[in-house]
Amino acid sequence: MGQAAFLTQNKHVIEWHFYKSIPRPVFWPVFVAATLAAMVGSQAIISATFSIVKQCSSLGCFPHVKIIHTSRNIIGQIYVPEMNWILMILCLSVTIGFRSTTLIGHAYGLAVITVMFVTTCLMTLVIIVVWRKNLLLGLLFFFFFGSIEIVYASSCLVKVHEGGWVPLVLALIFMLIMYIWNYGIRKKYEFDIQNQVSMKWLLTLGPSLGVVRVRGMGLIYTELVSGVPSVFSHFVTNLPAFHQIVVFVSIRSIPVPHVQPTERFLLGRIGPKEYRIYRCVVRYGYKDVHETDVNFEDQLVLNMGEFIKNEAKSSASSAASEDSADDRMMVVRTSSHPAVKMVAMVSEIHQDGDRNHSGFQKNIETQNSGSCLNQFQPQRSVRRKQVRFELPESSQMDLSVKEELRELIQAKDAGVAYIMGHSYIKASGSSSLVKKLAINIGFNFLRRNCRGPAVALSIPHTSLIEVGMVYYV
Repeated sequence: MGQAAFLTQNKHVIEWHFYKSIPRPVFWPVFVAATLAAMVGSQAIISATFSIVKQCSSLGCFPHVKIIHTSRNIIGQIYVPEMNWILMILCLSVTIGFRSTTLIGHAYGLAVITVMFVTTCLMTLVIIVVWRKNLLLGLLFFFFFGSIEIVYASSCLVKVHEGGWVPLVLALIFMLIMYIWNYGIRKKYEFDIQNQVSMKWLLTLGPSLGVVRVRGMGLIYTELVSGVPSVFSHFVTNLPAFHQIVVFVSIRSIPVPHVQPTERFLLGRIGPKEYRIYRCVVRYGYKDVHETDVNFEDQLVLNMGEFIKNEAKSSASSAASEDSADDRMMVVRTSSHPAVKMVAMVSEIHQDGDRNHSGFQKNIETQNSGSCLNQFQPQRSVRRKQVRFELPESSQMDLSVKEELRELIQAKDAGVAYIMGHSYIKASGSSSLVKKLAINIGFNFLRRNCRGPAVALSIPHTSLIEVGMVYYV
């Protein structure tokens, strides 16, 4: 109201009415406060951008980028360096290119009203589909708020040629990036489904899989949640040895914010027991933080031990055939009497790298690797966490179950190897020109310039084996 009163008396300063209406004694304090207010508002937009990019990346709708968690206590507090640089470049480009707050205001206004209208459309879908309310209620909501927003949008559309084209171009670019990435991911998954190895081929190899089984655990990462991926047959065919324990690991991001740790691991068996081949589906919500390699290995061994114990109980109570493979999966929860006991050893090491022989070493028995090994913080020293597994002393298990658990522990102690397919995706010769441009140029450019799956999943490079695969989609 004060600015309106000022404009009625000073119509000639309409372009600078905000600063002209400020009394001279408080001009600089108001100027500083306005600048700080703009910074606070921009920080909210930046944080929202980081969160949206992470969620889209988890759902397979955006290339993998580096995500830094800036707080140990607040899980959702993240920082994405690449997006921060992109936002800075775009802000400088718009400011230098327009050199006018009027043109920037036109672009900002069109962006805001478009977001409001899209939000109204999505909220209508939530009312009808998610909340399962009456269709009439959803339509009333849409027409009431949508009619108001369309009026505002019509006033902004006439200013498209005066700066409003910028948000439209940026939206088109990011939409193309998201669509091309999601399209390439879907085509790759369809290729994996069509070229998976049959269970009959696996069973004909015998328990040794036609190769020498060496000590250790091999984690084969795949997008498939059923069947045997083609990367495994490629590996077995070309190498004369493989690990004694084989686990097909599938990391799935499901469209929910969080997955409880007790419901994260879904385990099953492939082939008869003597094959020692398992399947593990690890489910994350789009807001969950992926485990580091050490924590993931520990959690996997604990849950595999529980699966072996529970499977033996269910087999004893039912007449399940041991040849039934890949048809039963179960959610594994750590019980109060775990099949495999984890013993954490916390040792003290000086910062200069020499072991402190007078330091402490404490064993902590735990049932969950999420309970922490962070109980001690010696001053001027670095703690190294080592974990070993052992069978409970007073466990009453079948001899075959004990033997299988013992092999699991020995394989973990021998070392864990991560096996992934290094895919090269190309459009088939019969594909259209648009598809060739999208796959051969667009998707491959994004794949080469984004973070690889091994980095995104926190897989250690020293334990990683990549198998080259060419996908013709």
